[in-house]
Amino acid sequence: MKPVSTHLQAVLDLLQPLPPLHVVLADAVGCILAEDVIAPADLPARDVATIDGYAVRSVDVAGANPQRPVNLRVLDEVRAGDRESHRLVALTAVHIASGAPMPVGADAVVPLERTDRGMATVDVRAQVSPGANTRAQGADLRADQVALHAGERIGARQIALLAGIGRSRVSVHPRPRVVLVSVGDELVEPGRQISPGEVYDANGHALATAVQDAGGSTFRVAAVPDERTQLREVLEDQLVRADLIITTGGLSAGAHDTVKDVLSPLGTVRFDNVAIAPGRQFGVGQIGEGTPIVCLPGDPVAAQIGYEVFVRPALLSMAGHGDLYRPTVTAAVTQGWSSPLERRQFVPVLLTGTPEEGYRAAPTGDPMLLTSMAKANALAVVPQDVGHVAAGDRLAAMVLDN
Repeated sequence: MKPVSTHLQAVLDLLQPLPPLHVVLADAVGCILAEDVIAPADLPARDVATIDGYAVRSVDVAGANPQRPVNLRVLDEVRAGDRESHRLVALTAVHIASGAPMPVGADAVVPLERTDRGMATVDVRAQVSPGANTRAQGADLRADQVALHAGERIGARQIALLAGIGRSRVSVHPRPRVVLVSVGDELVEPGRQISPGEVYDANGHALATAVQDAGGSTFRVAAVPDERTQLREVLEDQLVRADLIITTGGLSAGAHDTVKDVLSPLGTVRFDNVAIAPGRQFGVGQIGEGTPIVCLPGDPVAAQIGYEVFVRPALLSMAGHGDLYRPTVTAAVTQGWSSPLERRQFVPVLLTGTPEEGYRAAPTGDPMLLTSMAKANALAVVPQDVGHVAAGDRLAAMVLDN
């Protein structure tokens, strides 16, 4: 059987980072920067007030207090966005709004509540230090300084900085467009009436959510029956909008499991028995003009674990991420179980504890049940040369919920 690490490397080799795109800010959210963003000018461009008050020369209000206020002549009022330059002389002040440019000669702002709020003249009732309640020119960024580095993920805070330095577009690794195809005669869309022998399509919905969590854009195709012509047409129709196609199901040796037969003439896809539990048969390759395709088992738990182990790291790489893998901790298991030899087993567990006290991993039930996956926040990893796990044994645990 093919080792887990070998199959993972095959998927990583297939799903290379997507070429960068130059996009507007709204389309950059959630993407990874593909360039260093350089500040074109100082931010802020001038010294600015950070509160509403009076711009003053700090030397003029030295010693001011409520009992002995300092009276200053108010020259003018400055608002945010004003372009006119003002200049202070001794014993004068300018009424200033937060965000407004500081007058020449002023080095501090006295808060409104520390004055009598005068218009022609103002009584200042507190002294201020040089630089108080101001933001110096270039305090955020200096011209030609790197504002954001390539490889950073763009969220609301990064968008604010990009907009703040005047960027309307930026080069990013785009979100991978992932098409999800569930294969099987027995599959029914949730919400519909189910008949004997039918099951609801859990894989399509689970993987759509998982791909979105990893930063991909998903296109979920309604479940496709085990009919070769229909499956081929569906796959061919999806090539135009897919950076990656993921199929689930249709990999068994039965006569009605059609994925291998359909994919063979469409491209180069290799199918292997992989030394993993749950799951066994997996496929990876390209179809059409080189569109990557990854084939996962139809069992819902095996599909989710196959996605976590093989697809998610490669999908993150495709989107330009540097950190590809779930965090892993070592935990003592609370009870034992038998594990299949020569296969690396991934067992749903509830992880508790802290780095200081150590971690404990409690199996959440039969590892092949959807309820066990739903209750788990980690996967305990049993090496392929271990046939029995005893209570107290320490295993690596892949953390699913950060």
